[in-house]
Amino acid sequence: MKPTRAVLLVRISDDKAQDAKGVGRQEEDGRSLAERLGWTISEVVVENDTSAYKRRTIKLPDGSTGLRTVRPGFRAALDKLSSGECDGLLAYDLDRVARDPRDLEDLIDVVESRRPRLPVESVSGSLRLANDSDITMARVMVAVANKSSRDTARRVARKHEELAKEGKWNGGGFRGYGFDTKGHTVIEAEAEILREIGDRILGEWDGWTPEQKAAIDPEVGESLNSISDDLQRRKVPTVTGVPWSPRSVGSVVSKPSVAGLRSHRGEVVGKAVWDAVIPEERWERVCERLAVRAGDTDLTLQRWLSGVLRCSQCGHRLAGSHGNGGPRYWCDRKGGGCGKIAVKASFVEDEVEDQVLNLLSKPRILQQLRSAADTETTDEARKELAEDEEQLKELSKMWARKEITFGEYKEARGIIDARVKESRALLTSRAPMVLRRLLAGDVKAGWRGLTPADKREVVLALLPGYEVLPHDRSCGNKFNPERLVPMEWSESKA
Repeated sequence: MKPTRAVLLVRISDDKAQDAKGVGRQEEDGRSLAERLGWTISEVVVENDTSAYKRRTIKLPDGSTGLRTVRPGFRAALDKLSSGECDGLLAYDLDRVARDPRDLEDLIDVVESRRPRLPVESVSGSLRLANDSDITMARVMVAVANKSSRDTARRVARKHEELAKEGKWNGGGFRGYGFDTKGHTVIEAEAEILREIGDRILGEWDGWTPEQKAAIDPEVGESLNSISDDLQRRKVPTVTGVPWSPRSVGSVVSKPSVAGLRSHRGEVVGKAVWDAVIPEERWERVCERLAVRAGDTDLTLQRWLSGVLRCSQCGHRLAGSHGNGGPRYWCDRKGGGCGKIAVKASFVEDEVEDQVLNLLSKPRILQQLRSAADTETTDEARKELAEDEEQLKELSKMWARKEITFGEYKEARGIIDARVKESRALLTSRAPMVLRRLLAGDVKAGWRGLTPADKREVVLALLPGYEVLPHDRSCGNKFNPERLVPMEWSESKA
């Protein structure tokens, strides 16, 4: 019997042009095949710019972690086939469906769970699962495709390492400010802006008016906020077209490539073949100035649900960021997330605040929390945490004063960071001091006086976090509190 509710799966690994033409061609060919076969397509699942080979560490349903491909579209298609919502699968080719043997096995399980087997076809004819011979052939071909992807990844990594040692540019990706994408040639107009930024940070720019120069402390230089505001006022374009920010100003001028240095995996490996925009010695002074400023910067947490919210698609923790609609939390791809989940900060913070205050108003919960803390252990961990955080600031200043090398700084920071993580984990595993102070008085009034960091500490003392579900676009732009799913309440839902 021919499928009347088939799902068409289209996928492309890398959509550099961001025009989705690759998946568009696959859909066109897939619909033509469906017409020839007499199938009716009820849904098209699109995986644009999605790898079927690259794996990420995610949290599994049993609570453990493992390496898996992150493909929400593929998983949604399997769910529809398993539930009976769809009764057949079409794709362009086997490698569009799976390049990881585990993904193929999941599809085979779904196909063989139905009697008769669910029909599966492909435009190229490489994917059919109608009998044991078809399944065996598919397993062999996926194993070959997986090895091909591994070989390619290994060759690319080795080539990048070789280019780095030779000081050459590896190409690809977004171009860096000040350089073009062909040979990493210097773009002089942007190079002038980089030199200007460096001069302003060092307090040595000749573009200030006498009044402006008198207001600049030469030992501190101009602030990144002031520089970004001025570049924006002058309509100096960035590479991506987004407005300048203090972070982007500091980032473009502190990259090793600006000093004619080649870096690989975050480490400077030698001289580059291109010319330096800022002489190396002067660039080091700029980086030192920025490092000293970082030691004096207010690092108080602003988005207090960072690390509390978890992506329901890949399990990655959501981080605070600034999107087109203002502050938000999202599953940052640069941090290893899938980029599929985002939520406006004000909406989710208001909702979590209401839930926390409601929880803390229950007498039984208050009694449990007040007896949960091990005061001696918690206070000791808090003391060690404060000492380690102070040591990190001093370490940064030592590197800025050239009392230690960058390698020594990096090694020492790694050791201290590990201790900081352990102390924070201990503090959030029991009722922390801030929660005990909050419970000692008027909870609502006390909550309003908490810093963002203290608010997060209270939330993490009550539950491990929240999973954030995808936004249902049929509901418009209104925030739906049901998108927040508590991972586990400390009172076991009493």
